Amino acid sequence: MARALGLAGGQPDVAVTGITLDSRRVRPGDLYAAVAGARAHGASFAAQAAASGAVAILTDPEGADLARSSGLPALVVMHPRAVLGAVAAQVYGRPAAALRTIGVTGTQGKTTITRLLDGGLLAAGVRSAVVGTVGTRIAGQEVKTALTTPEAPDLHGLFARMLELDVAACAMEVSSHALVMGRVDGVVFDVAVFANLGRDHLDFHADVEDYFQAKAMLFTPEHARFGLVCVDDEHGRRLVSEASIPVRTYAVGADRAADWTVSEVSLGADGSTFVVHGPDGVRVTGSVPLAGEFNVANALAAIASAAEAGFDPHAVADGIGRSGGVPGRLERILTDRDLTVVVDYAHKPDAVDAVLRTLRPVTRGRLIVVIGAGGDRDTGKRPVMGAIAAELADLVVVTDDNPRTEDPAAIRAEVLAGARTGTAEILEIGDRRAAIAEALARAGAGDVVLVAGKGHESGQEVAGVVHPFDDRDVVREVLAALPRGD
Repeated sequence: MARALGLAGGQPDVAVTGITLDSRRVRPGDLYAAVAGARAHGASFAAQAAASGAVAILTDPEGADLARSSGLPALVVMHPRAVLGAVAAQVYGRPAAALRTIGVTGTQGKTTITRLLDGGLLAAGVRSAVVGTVGTRIAGQEVKTALTTPEAPDLHGLFARMLELDVAACAMEVSSHALVMGRVDGVVFDVAVFANLGRDHLDFHADVEDYFQAKAMLFTPEHARFGLVCVDDEHGRRLVSEASIPVRTYAVGADRAADWTVSEVSLGADGSTFVVHGPDGVRVTGSVPLAGEFNVANALAAIASAAEAGFDPHAVADGIGRSGGVPGRLERILTDRDLTVVVDYAHKPDAVDAVLRTLRPVTRGRLIVVIGAGGDRDTGKRPVMGAIAAELADLVVVTDDNPRTEDPAAIRAEVLAGARTGTAEILEIGDRRAAIAEALARAGAGDVVLVAGKGHESGQEVAGVVHPFDDRDVVREVLAALPRGD
């Protein structure tokens, strides 16, 4: 193993059984990847890694000098992150190659597509796994992960664990950050899916073009064998001509020619039914337990990508129809009152627009939205989100989301600046619990209340501290405490 990893030339041979970027998570037999961090170089913790059982270090020239006192053999390269994926894949025996893998990218819909895929495959009798924003689920068992797309060592370790549990397929979200930072290096997906692209992550990317180019990296031979691209989206239509792998297309728009399409769409408050049409005369009756045309598109992506990966689209479609919803995505909170309460992860302009347009037709009274914006993220989208909310809702309660290290009042002011351009009644209530309580207190018969932004999240980050906070639990608590009007 040492020679394969480049630890030859006078270095002792070592047996590497794992790999990690975190010195605190080193286990005996691990290769410790010591890379430069924002505050300190990982090699500064080489002695700690050695004490925990690390057998070698992967680092850069600066790290090699720092790590010398640990006594561990070192693989020194100019850019460790550039080889991290390939090394991790080798350490774990290239487990991704033994799975059928589907990678999904897009500004919105990644979580829903991958979770629908996993639910559909499991219901169809396929042992599957899913990796993404909500966490990791392996053969139906939830596993907590910190990032939408885990770092390469963790990802390949997860793939190895999947094989140990006889998993046959994995659907995973692939973020633009993951592609740029090499988190999916060493993985060649059987099918790569592009759902859409809108404004997001402009705190990380220089502009929308840079964001698009990051997404497009997934549709190269280094990352995927085959692509499935939504041509309802203008960036998807562009990607079809620029991808360097074979692609097929999908669309729900009746005016779009595509390889995978739908007909006989019936939209409902609790979900939709449709018929899928695919290559070679494939015709599949499908349903999705989530409202909105955009969720028909998400279900189509799940069914089509499963078929392109070699699974039975009929069985997967049937499984999707019988599966539950997706945590924090148009998640309806049960209530015995004559109103509808929905929690959704919408925290970017396109998502806010799509969810509000989905809820308007099922609103007999007023459409009420509780909304904020995250700190330390793209500031330009804040007034845009406020404007969309005030255009499409009747009452907008502007509150705090995850302020992180920013001044919460300053974030609210930017959202409010956009909201005041619309026609809705506007309230500002910084405390999120109080904002939810006010929205529910004002709701009457036939109203729909949308609590937007945090979805499945179970914490609220303020001044660098994460406080327990789950919109769904808070809604239930507030509803239980409200006096009955009848």
